[in-house]
Amino acid sequence: MITVICPIYNEEKYIARCIESIMEQDYPKEDMEVLFVDGMSTDRTREIIGEYLPRCPYLRVLDNPQRIVPYAMNKGIEAAKGEVIIRIDAHTSYERNYFSALVRRLYELEADDVGAVCKTDVLNKTPKTLAIREVLSNKFGVGNSVFRTGVDKVMEVDTVPFGCWRREVFDKYGLYDTRLVRNQDIELSKRILRGGGKIFIVPDTFCTYYARETYRALSRNNYQNGKWNILTVYYTKQFSSLSLRHFVPMVFVLSLVLPPLASIIWLPLVWIAVASILAYLLALTAVSVRLAMDKKLNVFYLLCSFFVLHFSYGCGSLAGCFAVLKMKLQGK
Repeated sequence: MITVICPIYNEEKYIARCIESIMEQDYPKEDMEVLFVDGMSTDRTREIIGEYLPRCPYLRVLDNPQRIVPYAMNKGIEAAKGEVIIRIDAHTSYERNYFSALVRRLYELEADDVGAVCKTDVLNKTPKTLAIREVLSNKFGVGNSVFRTGVDKVMEVDTVPFGCWRREVFDKYGLYDTRLVRNQDIELSKRILRGGGKIFIVPDTFCTYYARETYRALSRNNYQNGKWNILTVYYTKQFSSLSLRHFVPMVFVLSLVLPPLASIIWLPLVWIAVASILAYLLALTAVSVRLAMDKKLNVFYLLCSFFVLHFSYGCGSLAGCFAVLKMKLQGK
């Protein structure tokens, strides 16, 4: 028996595609339950789910008045009937063997957590959205995040995008940290590793995540990701709750901001910022031009997409630093 948990909030654009991919799974439906834990959606999300309930008795909807993902996951885990828990996302569709492949590998590898590659796609394909899709799958965009860039063999990793665990893992390592609006999956993974557990990514299947399609939405999402990198470390008191790659954008932004400020004292320091931006622009242009030629993409949109991703993420991390400083001054 497996329990699939999907935190949702205002997912009317994506929820039908997600449910259709669940209906097509090759896992026995009599051994499966799917819990949509809703943060009190105000759009048509619940109405759309309701249209599927008569055909899919294994679907259930739970309320999550706290709205954020950790509460949704904990409510789902507490209500779960399954021996195995799988976490999914409504922005994503899943290959037909997704559930069965993860469950099989979970036991074969004697793992605490397994996951698969999460490919990136967009619902509406335009020159801009195709550039955004490429940037979110490229190492220059997302670093050495193998669950985004792909694998061809079983690998031991520090985290996976959507976990698959035996139920007793949560008894051993604890539930989701409800203080974390973002990074809750990464923090749980790091907690498992610190406790001696093992996490694997497998090549047997994959899911497809449908990315945000405007620069405004891309920047807002990555600003929050960057901010919560810092807040995650603050709340957990564990720098190892995250990986080094999560802090590279903040270092980049600091290299642009601090030298000009320091140049008030000693003018030549401004050249550090100049060197940093020139090096970044050179790398950015080289990567974008190569991708434009190899994959027939628009080079201007690639340049913009990379910059929006990196700069918004870095600025978010700086905002997180200021938020931590404010909380310390307030004695929190």
